[in-house]
Amino acid sequence: MPVLPKASRLSHPRRRDMLAYIGVSIAGLAYASPLRAQTFQALIQARMGDGQRFDPAVVVDIARQLAKKPYVPPPNDLPDVFSSLNYEQYIAIKSLQPPIWAQDGRGIAVEPLHRGFVFTNTVDIFLVEDGAVRRIGYDPSRFDFGRINVPAGITDIGYSGFRLISTSGNGQPFDFAIIQGATFFRALARGQNFGAIARALTLKPADPKGEEFPLFRAFWLERPAVGSNSITAHGIIDSESTSAAIRMTFRPGDMTIVDVETTLFPRVNLDHVGLAGMGSTYFYGPNNRRNTDDIRPGVYKSSGLQMLNGKGEWLWRPLQNPETLQISAFVDENPRGFGLLQRDRSFDAFQDDEARFERRPSLWIEPLSDWKQGSVQLLEIPTAAEINDNILTYWRPKAQMAAGSEVPFAYRQYWCWTPPERPPLATVTGTRVGQGSTGKRRKFAVEFSGEALGENLPQDLKSVLTVGPGSFQNLKVWPYPERKAIRVVFELDPGNENACEMRLILEAGGKPISETWLYRWTP
Repeated sequence: MPVLPKASRLSHPRRRDMLAYIGVSIAGLAYASPLRAQTFQALIQARMGDGQRFDPAVVVDIARQLAKKPYVPPPNDLPDVFSSLNYEQYIAIKSLQPPIWAQDGRGIAVEPLHRGFVFTNTVDIFLVEDGAVRRIGYDPSRFDFGRINVPAGITDIGYSGFRLISTSGNGQPFDFAIIQGATFFRALARGQNFGAIARALTLKPADPKGEEFPLFRAFWLERPAVGSNSITAHGIIDSESTSAAIRMTFRPGDMTIVDVETTLFPRVNLDHVGLAGMGSTYFYGPNNRRNTDDIRPGVYKSSGLQMLNGKGEWLWRPLQNPETLQISAFVDENPRGFGLLQRDRSFDAFQDDEARFERRPSLWIEPLSDWKQGSVQLLEIPTAAEINDNILTYWRPKAQMAAGSEVPFAYRQYWCWTPPERPPLATVTGTRVGQGSTGKRRKFAVEFSGEALGENLPQDLKSVLTVGPGSFQNLKVWPYPERKAIRVVFELDPGNENACEMRLILEAGGKPISETWLYRWTP
């Protein structure tokens, strides 16, 4: 069995990564008085608290009961000594005890995460061992607080979330998931750095009245069976508009797989819900440099949005850092998959010795049921700093979710180097944009790569480009059979338009031999 390193050697997200995914208004969450918030803990204890038998159906029923009552925010009960911490002080807090189950040979260990910094919300954590529920109580003696002067008499303040650690195999243990902050969680495959952030539930993003941030309130973690290399977490989500029950099964490895099953219980009619949401960063790159003076050729955790729609068409949309907020909707019915991918796996694409963006995970979503009509939504948010997560994508159902209803949905996440399902076609391996020949014209070079683009190119191969509004000129196709690639170069003339949608595909014999490249140009 591998030796688990000391807690001080376990990884924390880098400061810029942490600020990116927690800086989206968590500080603006409402809080209740401790007295009012006791009703939540009382409900948990009465139904499935410390010492009771675990039943996953009861977790769902707790969420159902919560939805029948007015929303009560969590208490604002964190002592000032912790709520006032900065990032460096917070990550200096170290556990003095080995992670839970680390020495049991079960392959997966759990480390509760301290409250503090921006992680002020309490998440009750229960362990399920041999069918019995056991709450993890807070004990300050299990932590080294570094230079923080913690007063005596700190009560049970609970935790802000938890970290999952893989201890199986002969390799070094590695952190493979962190569940902390709102309903955010992140995972990675062996050998990767943390990157994209998943959202268990997204409510009203980009709404003029403000986004609503639901919260994880409690988790029951089932002790892994020996040799199973998987762990299941059952959780409660609560928010002003809805409550929910969630079940997540994590399987870490060279590709970390997470099965997510959620049931929503709306308190009000919901018309803007994001399912299977994820966020990432695109600061600048070959298609969108924003006049950045930097030695690095690119700064982005994800290079594009991949979609496999219900009709079986593979779509690729490179990401951008626009001048103004851009919202795109890719209408579909029963999508087969989508996700934010990092296709650039070379150090030369970034040349960042610290961030190593080429090691960030791709996150691919595979629905496990029919999602009916809706759209993949993509939000690209202007940012002047790389610490900001400025990309958000999710599935938005077309149908409204009625108050008092129960809405289940399920999907599988693949946190990976390359998704398990890939286009059986040439794929886009590069998008470059620069100054055109005159005026407002912009020059584009889109590169496709694949086996079909080698020495035996089809004689009738052609590129099919559509632009609307606007027009294109000077289209040329440059084959590079020695590296199984084709570059399509053209100029976009936007005229007086402020946005132009483009669509490009390679065809032969009247059939596509590449995925479809999509792009929105804006000034």
